Amino acid sequence: MKVGIIGATGYGGLELLRFLHNHKEVEDIALFTSSEEGTIFSAKFPHLTDLYNQPLQKIDYDALAKFDVVFASTPSGVSSNLFPRLVGTGPKLIDLSGDFRLKDVASYEAWYKKAAAPGEVIQQSVYGLTEWNEQAIGQAELIANPGCYPTAVLLSLLPLIKSNLIDPSFLVIDAKSGISGAGNKPSQLTHFSEANENFSIYKINEHQHIPEIEQAISMFAHVDTKITFNTHLVPMTRGILTTSYAQVRTGVTQQQLVNCLKETYANHPFVRVIEEASSIGTNRVKGSNYCDISVKLDERTNRATIIGVIDNLVKGAAGQAIQNMNVQFGLPQKTGLDLIPYFI
Repeated sequence: MKVGIIGATGYGGLELLRFLHNHKEVEDIALFTSSEEGTIFSAKFPHLTDLYNQPLQKIDYDALAKFDVVFASTPSGVSSNLFPRLVGTGPKLIDLSGDFRLKDVASYEAWYKKAAAPGEVIQQSVYGLTEWNEQAIGQAELIANPGCYPTAVLLSLLPLIKSNLIDPSFLVIDAKSGISGAGNKPSQLTHFSEANENFSIYKINEHQHIPEIEQAISMFAHVDTKITFNTHLVPMTRGILTTSYAQVRTGVTQQQLVNCLKETYANHPFVRVIEEASSIGTNRVKGSNYCDISVKLDERTNRATIIGVIDNLVKGAAGQAIQNMNVQFGLPQKTGLDLIPYFI
């Protein structure tokens, strides 16, 4: 396959390149940019010396139409202008930003504070939560790759909601991310002296992933609900850990909760159910496409603590995008992604 990456100089783009480089079905990778045309890629990223000495290319729609797959790893508001011109021209399109996730145009514009993509293109897009939407992904031309936080939240919560083991009417979700989730553009929030040795909360009750999570719960579990969701910045580079709290239905046991998760993901290679919650952590999935999930029932309050852990740049971005590409082309989902986590 011939693959194009728009936004190759961001963290997500670099991770796409890292995995696609070892993908047995990918023979050509072209790197596109909107602002650094002609820059030698390995000069910008010396760790790629002798691997990718090619210049970054200007975005050219005629050239992109000749690729089998085009990934957009761009900030929100960019691919909404880029991808509509490529729909129907040939390549499979996978967007890593949030531009095609929300089906309601007004909701997108309210939460993202940007103009939305054309409504008819948004309606064509398929939400790329691989473990829950595989059939639609396999037939899709345009995939809206899920956000990093929603991936961890949804994979851990959806089985329990759909099986009616927890009450979805009151869900409190506490999410924490490493700094790479903010991208590679410096800001006061990510400045070393601001972020180092500091644990902070941001976008209180205003995070743009709130409507995405609610929409997906409705889509896959057929339940309409409003969630309380807040995000925190942790002074580490990679990783997301989400902790969700929910009331358990009367009579539901710890073993039922665990069995539900295990049965749901028995045939899904990248979701691992960890029975001992205290052994779960971001280091266990670092650099990999795994999502580790765990649940613990508090019998005193009859509430469950539900945990999801991913690498935000892999399962939360590039890895899931390639997993979706594999599904689109009828390849085993682990193709190009079968790597052991870094751990240290």
